[in-house]
Amino acid sequence: MPVKTTSKTARPSYRCTECGWSTAKWVGRCGECQAWSTVEEVGSTRVVGLRASATGSAPVRPARRISEISSAEVKNRLSTGLTEFDRVLGGGLVPGQVLLLSGEPGAGKSTLLLTTADSVAKSTGRPVLYVSGEESVEQIAVRARRIGATSEHLYLADTNDLAEAIGHLDALGPDVALVIVDSVQTMASGDVEGRAGGVTQVMEVASTLTRLAKSRGIAHCLVGQVTKESTVAGPRALEHVVDTTLALEGDRQTTLRLLRAVKNRYGAADEIACFEQTDAGMVEVPDPSGLFRASREQPVPGTCITVTVEGRRPLIAEIQALVSPTNAPNPRRGVSGLDVSRVGMLIAVTDRIAKVRLYDKDVYAATVGGMRSSDPGSDLAICLAITSAAQEFALPLDVAAIGEVSLSGDIRRVTMLGPRIAEAARLGHRRILAPPGAKEAVSATKAKAAIIEVATIREALEALRALRPDDV
Repeated sequence: MPVKTTSKTARPSYRCTECGWSTAKWVGRCGECQAWSTVEEVGSTRVVGLRASATGSAPVRPARRISEISSAEVKNRLSTGLTEFDRVLGGGLVPGQVLLLSGEPGAGKSTLLLTTADSVAKSTGRPVLYVSGEESVEQIAVRARRIGATSEHLYLADTNDLAEAIGHLDALGPDVALVIVDSVQTMASGDVEGRAGGVTQVMEVASTLTRLAKSRGIAHCLVGQVTKESTVAGPRALEHVVDTTLALEGDRQTTLRLLRAVKNRYGAADEIACFEQTDAGMVEVPDPSGLFRASREQPVPGTCITVTVEGRRPLIAEIQALVSPTNAPNPRRGVSGLDVSRVGMLIAVTDRIAKVRLYDKDVYAATVGGMRSSDPGSDLAICLAITSAAQEFALPLDVAAIGEVSLSGDIRRVTMLGPRIAEAARLGHRRILAPPGAKEAVSATKAKAAIIEVATIREALEALRALRPDDV
């Protein structure tokens, strides 16, 4: 007996172009993000009955046994030529990988990908296609010449039509090494309704490019715009479609840029890379620890060195504090680069447990070089820097402090304690204050440094006082 199929046309629905919230009828204001005039109708679709699924069509690519799939198909990565970029990706681009790069305007997304495109084109000798929906090819060429991206195998195109972009790819042949689309919110497909950047268009463009990348084995890099909340604009499903999501972060007041892996199907999802934005483009910073500490010949009160962790990379950071007497009934607490609530808690612990009088003084705490850190491993350094500023004594230059401080004044272990101590020792810090058990954590690293284990903040201050006569 033949299987009966039923189908019907779905009722039109409406969806918010900002957050993806859907409703059965049109409204002027989104019920989720409360934005006005962002609810648009989604094109009607055909809904096939459940019984129709019993008659499937012949697949284009038949299913394969897992034993027939060679591991070399995934391990054969394409190096971008940028060591820091490859580090975040897990060793390079996988054939058919779809990467989404997001970041605030002016962070350097286009510059980084243009540098990457030129590097891949030069190293492979294969065509690399850069499609822009925001700039003309003449504008891109000006920036490309400024940063030295002049490879003969780098092709530029400007269009907002998805079909035309795919036509440029077809014209270059099957040997294309990399495709870059800047940005996915500016592209539109004629197969679906809606404006460019809307939920329907973004999902159609991303899905089409993903299917194209998988079927041809060509890596694709998509640029994603962000909202004022620093999240990728468009539907949340966009991040589920792609294989890798990277975020380019950085303060506009500094030239340092951190490339952070948010999602990665082919590598670690907590890696970071460091770049410096210069007139010559994005320059790799393989050892960024020197950017986050001040260089001086003599120690000064109110400073302490610590080691934070960004992703899997330990970074040296200098914590600075200033304590000033005040007659105001409510002393000021100024914080820059650190978590405000956590610094307030550490001030209270230092006052109560370490017996350092701070309730009638203004306290300021900051990091050096525009670094932002919420790592609890810097708690001990913050407490010691505040104490050093309040009591006007300087810590020796070769002393570093690592550890989390609890409300009871105890110093607890933090993650990656061994690599933190090894990084401090590599940069010349020969005496390191660390929580109990630190010597066992660094036995494998063989760090050439004297590890002073302290269980409480009081023990840490006593250890510093024992070091001061010979070093200050």
